[in-house]
Amino acid sequence: MSEDTPLNSGVALSRPFTAKQSVLRMQTKLHQWAAADSGRRFHDLYNLVADPYFLAIAWTRVRENTGARSAGIDKRTARAIEESSAGVAGFLDEVRVQLKTRTFVPVPVRQVTIPKANGKVRALGIPTVADRVVQASLKLVLEPIFEADFSSASYGFRPNRRAQDAIEDIRKNAREGYTWVFEADIAACFDEIDHTALMGRIRDRISDKRVLALITSFLKSGIIGEDGLDRTTWTGTPQGGILSPLLANIALSVIDDHFDHRWARHTNATARSMFRLRGGATYRLVRYADDFVVMVNGTREHADALHGEVADLIAPMGLRLALEKTQVVGIDEGFDFLGFHIQRHTQWGSNRKLIYSYPSRQSVASIRRRIKSVTKQISHMPADQLFHILNRVVRGWAQYFRHSSAKSSFGDLSNYLWWRFWSWARHKHPRTSRKDLWAKYHVNRKPEYNGIRLYNPASMPIQRYRYRGSKIPTPWDIAA
Repeated sequence: MSEDTPLNSGVALSRPFTAKQSVLRMQTKLHQWAAADSGRRFHDLYNLVADPYFLAIAWTRVRENTGARSAGIDKRTARAIEESSAGVAGFLDEVRVQLKTRTFVPVPVRQVTIPKANGKVRALGIPTVADRVVQASLKLVLEPIFEADFSSASYGFRPNRRAQDAIEDIRKNAREGYTWVFEADIAACFDEIDHTALMGRIRDRISDKRVLALITSFLKSGIIGEDGLDRTTWTGTPQGGILSPLLANIALSVIDDHFDHRWARHTNATARSMFRLRGGATYRLVRYADDFVVMVNGTREHADALHGEVADLIAPMGLRLALEKTQVVGIDEGFDFLGFHIQRHTQWGSNRKLIYSYPSRQSVASIRRRIKSVTKQISHMPADQLFHILNRVVRGWAQYFRHSSAKSSFGDLSNYLWWRFWSWARHKHPRTSRKDLWAKYHVNRKPEYNGIRLYNPASMPIQRYRYRGSKIPTPWDIAA
C-alpha cells in the first residue's frame, strides 16, 4: 500500500490516525481513478482487503456498531475478542493470515427474526465478528469505486446522503411539473437478488478474481435458522451483513441507469418540453435502497405504463414488484415515502398550492406505540431512568422530521407523551394524591425528576432542509 504500511495489526491498531489517513488516501485514489474512467476495471485490490490498516479501520467500524454485542454462530462478540488472551491484534493477525493464504472461508450467518409494525417478522442475519471485519474491509475497498458510478437519484445507504435529501428531491420534482407518482416497492429485495446477475455487474468494475471469489463466498455462505437447520443461500444478500447494502445498491442501480439514460436522451429543458408537447413524458427517479418513486411529467397513462416497464427491468436481477404496495397516485392525493407523507395542497391563508411533507400516519402511530410500550409497564424503574429512555426515542423521532411541516404532529405527540407519563406515575403511586404526584414529578410545570426533564417534542424547531441536488460530496471528494 505504501512505505509506511505496518507489518502487523498491533502496529496498525496503535496508530489510529495514521491508519485512517492511509486508508482515506487510498480510497481517494480509487474513487478518482473510477470517476476518471467509467470503463476501468480494477485488478489488484485483494491485498488492500488484507492490509493491516484496512483491517484496523474495519475492526473499529465493527466495534463501534450497535450490533457488536451480537454474536454469530461461533458465539464470540467483539468484547469477548478484546478480553481474550490474543486480544484484537492477535485476532486481526489471524484473519489477515487466512486472507493472505486464501484459507479464509465465511461461515453461515445466524438468523433471528424481529417483529415488524404490521405484525409480520423480518429475518436478520448475524455474521461472526471475523466475517463482519472482512466484509467491512471489502466495503472500504469497493465503495469508493462504485460510488463513482452511482446515480445522484439514489440516496439510501450511501455516504453523506440522507432520507431528507430524497424528500427534498421529490418536492423539487413536483414543483417542476412531475405530478404523477409511480410509487413502487420491491418484494423481499435482500432475499431474492440473483447472484449471477449481481456478480455480472460487479465484474464490470472488478477483475480481481480473488476479490470476486471472496464476495461470492459471502453470498453463498448459508444461513443457520432459529430451528438450527443450515440452509444454502442461492439468492439474496443476508440482511445484517455490512456488505449487503452496498451489494443491494449495485444490483438496484439497474433502475437508476435506466431512468438516467431516458433523461439523457433529451439534451436540455427545451428538448424535454417539446417532447412532452408531442405527447411524450419525462421521468425523474428518486430511490432510497429498495424503496423508490418514479415521478412523471405527463399523463396518468404514462405512469400506469411503468408497472410493466419496471417489472421487466428488474426481472433479470431476480427481483419483482410487491404489487400490493405499488401504485400510481397524483401529487394532490399524496403518498407516503420514508415515513413522510408528501402532498400538494393550498397554503393556509392564500390561494397558492405548495408541496408539503409531514410525518405519515404510520410514523405517528409507530412512535406512539413505542411510547406506550415503555410507559405501560408498572415497574420499579425510577422516573429519571424512564425519562432517559423516552427522551432518546422521542428526540430521535423529532430530529428526523424536524425539516417537515411537523409542528402540529409535534404538539399532538407532546400531549400524548405527557398523558402516558402521567398514567405511568398514577399506576406507580396508586395511593398518592394527584397534587403530591404533581409536586413530586414537576418543576416549573414541566415533568422533571432528579434533574432529568422529560423532552418536549413541541420544542423542536422546524427548519426547512436545504436541497443539495447532485452536489452532495463523497468523503473522497473532500479528501481530494
